Amino acid sequence: MNKRYFIILVFAISLNLRPAITAVGPLLTVIKDDLQMGNVSASLLTTLPVFFMGATSLLALFLSRKFGIEWALAISLIAIFIALVSRLFVTNAFTLILTALLSGIGIGIAGPLTIGLIKKYFPNEPSLMSFYSSAMVAGAAIASTFAQPLYQKFNNSWQIALSFWSLFALGAAILLLPLLKKEAAPINVMSNNKKGTASKNWWLMIFFSLMAAIFYSLTAWLSPYVQTIGFSKVQSGLLLSLFTLIQLPVSFIIPRLVGTNRKTKNLLIGCGFSELIGLILLLLHVSPWIYVVFLALGAGGLFPLALTLPLLTAKTSEEAISLSAFMQSGGFMAGSLGPLLFGVFIQNSHSFNLAWLLVLLFVLLMIGSVRFIFSVQTSK
Repeated sequence: MNKRYFIILVFAISLNLRPAITAVGPLLTVIKDDLQMGNVSASLLTTLPVFFMGATSLLALFLSRKFGIEWALAISLIAIFIALVSRLFVTNAFTLILTALLSGIGIGIAGPLTIGLIKKYFPNEPSLMSFYSSAMVAGAAIASTFAQPLYQKFNNSWQIALSFWSLFALGAAILLLPLLKKEAAPINVMSNNKKGTASKNWWLMIFFSLMAAIFYSLTAWLSPYVQTIGFSKVQSGLLLSLFTLIQLPVSFIIPRLVGTNRKTKNLLIGCGFSELIGLILLLLHVSPWIYVVFLALGAGGLFPLALTLPLLTAKTSEEAISLSAFMQSGGFMAGSLGPLLFGVFIQNSHSFNLAWLLVLLFVLLMIGSVRFIFSVQTSK
């Protein structure tokens, strides 16, 4: 396997794991007005893809067992492509929500499989996860940065601005073609009945749930929030772009720092406290350009750290897919409730303050869960 080609492939696949979600944030106000959506229904544009990212993560196990990792990845990219192209023809809220659902299914399948792909072809190089995580953040950054410019470029068509990112899925599918010629080996789900390992896996899922709830609440509602305090749509889009752009170098560097349990634990706690500081500054009404830096540093580190943990724990690609799917299935489904609860709090209180306090509570619980992940003794 040519390593340079493999890195480009992983990067291309991973670029598809966020644009379907992050491109919505900067255009949410426009979409809500055009389709006459309330705050709760608008929350579904983030909640549904994240929920189905979790609900279909375990489907990655079935597809990889049936068709092999490579063909299963091709299926996931096709699902993402169809979901995004379909947004060209959206004329009502229901159809748009359906595209969010389908994109979540494709992303949910692709996530664990990409980790399994790395473990299969380069089992002793977990540092390759830096390309996975940085590409994920790059995709989010590019989509959120260019959402407004594309909207304006295409005569104020948010449909074209959202569907544009289907090109990423098409490009990744083309790059994947050489691997589809290889004979797929059957996947056997490996079980581990050791009590310590099982306990740690559950704590990983809890941590991932809280982290996802925080991240997607910020992604969905940070831009609409700053618009309520006087930011223009363009300024709010730039702020969200800063949020994602800061994560890019952080998500590339952090996986390369992972080492001992103590070091990894300290990195997780440090990133958690960065998000905590950011939320406190937000509630104190400090300039958004300041607190978004702390929020981005935390988010940029937490996601790649969480995604790297299954790769470090697993011994084979099958085990990596299994553990990653387990962590992400419950994690994304529970985490998807974050943006939805945020919207409910806003709609009932007519204020963002209680919603941000809810996110702050999630951060405190997430930091607390880190202690339990590393207090459990595993066989490794």
